[in-house]
Amino acid sequence: MILAVDIGGTKLAAGLVDPADGRIAARAATPTPRTTDAEGVFAALVGLLDELGPDRVAAEACGIGTGGPMTAAGETVTPVHIPAWREFPLRRRMAEATGLPVFVDNDAKAVALAEGWVGAAAGVNAYIGMVVSTGIGGGIVLDGRLLDGRAGNAGHIGHVVVEPGGRVCFCGGRGCLEGEASGRAIEAVTGRPAAEAGPEVVTRTGTLVGRAVASVANLLDLGLAVVAGSVALGFGAPFFAAAQAELDALARLDFSRGARIRPAALGGDAPLVGAAGVALHRLGRLPCCR
Repeated sequence: MILAVDIGGTKLAAGLVDPADGRIAARAATPTPRTTDAEGVFAALVGLLDELGPDRVAAEACGIGTGGPMTAAGETVTPVHIPAWREFPLRRRMAEATGLPVFVDNDAKAVALAEGWVGAAAGVNAYIGMVVSTGIGGGIVLDGRLLDGRAGNAGHIGHVVVEPGGRVCFCGGRGCLEGEASGRAIEAVTGRPAAEAGPEVVTRTGTLVGRAVASVANLLDLGLAVVAGSVALGFGAPFFAAAQAELDALARLDFSRGARIRPAALGGDAPLVGAAGVALHRLGRLPCCR
């Protein structure tokens, strides 16, 4: 088994994933502590591992998907939505806690690996995997290769500008997709959780996601976006219809016309399957991505 860990602004999760087929054999989750104490967040994460049962001791490696940004190989992480962790030495601390080889990557890149491995992008060698949730992130597979970038942060579609001069984003910029369409942004604007958003908010959110995907499709010659995350999947069909309509309107080049947006096939399993995929990818054992 692979010990899989998903670290998000809303919840922390851990599981045991079969490297043969991506099946999750055991899992545990807890809300992400609302604290400025870095050790408190880490203690909550390590506490999940004991809930996985005795099979955890047989895990051969640990893969982690986490919000970013991060330094190369996840040596330190500074998740935008976990203020307690600033340059937190996640890889080293988890290696000490588990005694396993630990591999860390962006959570949205992990979802991209999961969907290419056993999900909606299986058999596709050029696509973007996205998470539209508390925040918004992405991972890009191009020519069958997961793009990393200089420090492992490639694919961060949440900070593509979709509303010039728009709201101040959590990163400090203006008009970013994350600052306009994430769950955190929706709650800040409406005063209600994204799950309670009305039809106009759902349509606008989908439109902005489609706008960002069009830019990526035009830039990188991609024909598919696979979208996961509690906001996107919770909004459902109206969100995806709005996103597809905007993508159709803006991706007009011969190579980008016809690009598609699909819901993640793995649903809520994608983050943990993807975290396992991070470890398998770095070990050279994931069949879908070099």
